[in-house]
Amino acid sequence: MRESYGGLHPGASADAAARLLAGLAGKPGIAGPLPTLESLDAADRQPPRVEDVVPVEGSGIVPRAVPGALAPGFAAFLDGIQRSVVVPGGRPAVPIVHGTVAAAIRRRRDDRGLETWGGGAVVRRAIFAPLARLDAEIRHALERAGFDMVDTEADGVHPLEILGAAREAVQRSREEVEAGLATRWCAGQSAPLYVDGGVAGLGGPASSDAVVGVVKSHRTAYGGAAAIDVVTGLDAGARTTAFAVSSRRRARVASWYLRLRPGDGADPFDGIVRVEVAEGSFSPDRADAVSRWILAERAPVALPDSRWRVMPYGIRDVEEYLRAVAR
Repeated sequence: MRESYGGLHPGASADAAARLLAGLAGKPGIAGPLPTLESLDAADRQPPRVEDVVPVEGSGIVPRAVPGALAPGFAAFLDGIQRSVVVPGGRPAVPIVHGTVAAAIRRRRDDRGLETWGGGAVVRRAIFAPLARLDAEIRHALERAGFDMVDTEADGVHPLEILGAAREAVQRSREEVEAGLATRWCAGQSAPLYVDGGVAGLGGPASSDAVVGVVKSHRTAYGGAAAIDVVTGLDAGARTTAFAVSSRRRARVASWYLRLRPGDGADPFDGIVRVEVAEGSFSPDRADAVSRWILAERAPVALPDSRWRVMPYGIRDVEEYLRAVAR
């Protein structure tokens, strides 16, 4: 897959792919922005669910005050973005997706500003499709034009299945880029890195004290029905006791919920994040220290982003930077 640090290859853009396929079909290109899978109903997420867990702090999930004075503890922030564009021009029954993923680490400077670490953003662009099912002329034209091709191997008949497989493949590509940056950070740095999202899928960095994952979404509610009342009833600045989160394909980590701010009254989980750290070195004192670092990131406020109640300014800075370099 085509990858660059700090720059892009304009010829590999989604617009370039659309122009190429329109030319093959002898049709004018589509005016205006192309639709993305992230904005289409075809990209429905999994339904919400509740998952039981094993406590690693105490015998159950209960609320706990976070003691001590708040102070920033993170040296840098890691985040990634993705954009999956449906490229017109092929057979509608076998849709073609152009994916762009990018990730970066922005590190604090002495003056409290942020600078890009590690040589710039890592950017990947590719075509995602079941390659064996593409028309030969289209596939060869894309390859000759220099597009990297990722085979989703989707075997479903329904076009939305094919789109879903492409979106999952783009998501995996984004996770790989983020994991690569986290691995590089852990290889040469010991200062804490704030990761937007969980760390369980990062591979080796999931067992490092240098990374802390902060999850903003709550499609899965951990702890069972009784824990939901505890989590949604947390006071601002309080956390739950910790529990283990594990799955067959991801590392086992210690996790807890932390309320940053009062919610908006509509979403029961608004203002709440879930924290993930390495399980091997977990202790209640470490959970309190990490919680203080996260609570300290509530200022400056990440406005005008609508997620400001659960997003630190450092992550907003990374996203703004990535949108600029990966447009």
